[in-house]
Amino acid sequence: MTRILVVDDDADIRELIRVYLAGEGLMVVQASNGQEALHLMEATPADLVVLDVMMPLMDGWELCRELRKHYPDLPLLMVTAKSESVHKVKGFQLGTDDYLVKPFDPVELVMRVKALLKRYRINSSQVILIGGLAIDRTTYEVRGQDQKLTLPLKEFELLYKFASHVGQIFTRTQLIEQIWGMDYEGDERTVDVHIKRLRERFEAYSHIFMITTIRGLGYRFEVKI
Repeated sequence: MTRILVVDDDADIRELIRVYLAGEGLMVVQASNGQEALHLMEATPADLVVLDVMMPLMDGWELCRELRKHYPDLPLLMVTAKSESVHKVKGFQLGTDDYLVKPFDPVELVMRVKALLKRYRINSSQVILIGGLAIDRTTYEVRGQDQKLTLPLKEFELLYKFASHVGQIFTRTQLIEQIWGMDYEGDERTVDVHIKRLRERFEAYSHIFMITTIRGLGYRFEVKI
C-alpha cells in the first residue's frame, strides 16, 4: 500500500488530511515536526510527503532541504498558510514539487497527491526494469544475466535517476542538486567522473541502454530495446 507521511504541528489538520487520503486507499503516517518526520523516514520511507512550513524544532523549509538531500526522488507537497509568491519560490527552490495554501479544499489536496504519485509512478515502484535489467532501489543492486552488482551510493542514485526519466536531458547543475544536494560545494566535474564509471561498469549492456552526452546541455539516458 502506498505510504503517505503528513507533517504538521496541527493535529486537527493532520487528521483531516488522513481521513481524506485514507478514503482513497492510501496509508497515512503522521509527524508533528520535521525531526519526527526524519526519524519516521529512516525507519520506513514514505512514498510521498505532505509537509507544513511553520513547525517547532525543525520547520518545513529545513525538512524540505533534508528530504531532498537524502531522498532526491521523493515527491513533496508543501501545505502552508503563507501565500506570498516569495514563499512559493523558496519552496520550489528547496525542491518541493507542488504547493497548496491553507485553508485548502481536502478534495483538491487528494487530487494533487494522486497527480504527484502518478508523476512519480516509476520511482515509487522502487524497482525499474529495462531490457532484462532490474535496478532495485531497496538493495542498491542492479541484477541481470545471472549477475548482481552492488553500486556505490552516488553511482546508483545517478543511474536510478536516469532510468526513472528515460529520454530526459539533465544538466550537470540539476544532477548535482538532485543527487549530491544543494549544499554540495564540489566541482560539477564530479558528475562527469561518475557517469564515466557507470559507462565502464555497464559497457557489456550498451546494447540495452546508454548514457548519451548532449553537447552544451548535459546527459540523457537512452534505452535501445
